[in-house]
Amino acid sequence: MGDLVGALLVGAAALWGAVTGALLPRAVYRFSVPAEQDWRAVCPDGHPLGGWLGSGRCGACASVAGDAGGTAVTTGRPEPYGPGAPALSLVAALVCAALAAATGTRPELAVWLLLAPVGVLLAAVDFRVQRLPDVLTLPLAGLALALLGAVAFVPEHAGDWPHALYGALALGAGFFALFLVNPGGMGFGDVKLALGLGAVLGWYGWATVMLGTLAAFLLGALYGGALVLARRAGRKTAVAFGPFLIGGAFLGLLAGAYAA
Repeated sequence: MGDLVGALLVGAAALWGAVTGALLPRAVYRFSVPAEQDWRAVCPDGHPLGGWLGSGRCGACASVAGDAGGTAVTTGRPEPYGPGAPALSLVAALVCAALAAATGTRPELAVWLLLAPVGVLLAAVDFRVQRLPDVLTLPLAGLALALLGAVAFVPEHAGDWPHALYGALALGAGFFALFLVNPGGMGFGDVKLALGLGAVLGWYGWATVMLGTLAAFLLGALYGGALVLARRAGRKTAVAFGPFLIGGAFLGLLAGAYAA
């Protein structure tokens, strides 16, 4: 029965990730603009985009093809824009399934599943334009602490809310110090993102905070080194650190959940 429950839980989490991930392309497209620009409100052809969630296709657009006589005809298929929904859906599904497998039936799993799509969204946006929107990073920190505070009153949880708060403050302060030392190498968006990730990692204790942080820097170093070796970047080329910070936190959270 325990194996069956676990399999159903992982399957349900994967389905949740797949569905939520499929709704992210429009948000990724709208948020993926340089820091000095407003969020996108129209598709590439200028049609207004309603809402923030949805597939990366504009219903007002229609692809045009030529018929046998060379005449242009409208196919009526919505034109795609932004990242593909299948890729984001697959990534979110794998992330949520892994979190469910590591956490099991403990109540904090609900928090991880709610926050996971936000992490995928932030990673996608930062990878595209090297920007971590404040409207996502700051609410992520507050939501993580609020949800974990509620979970702390639910029986059978495995973490500790004060440690989550201390983790948020410690990781945020640490990244703020790195920002002051080297503003060109550490964006202030990473500092604000560190608050939320520190709360998540801190739930399982200081060892998890350290592991997630170390994994983030290791992943970033490996990626940067690979770009240099492939001659696609120089030693001073700016690389978005948000995806690696999120990836490292994910690995640390898995380790902390398994060990709890």
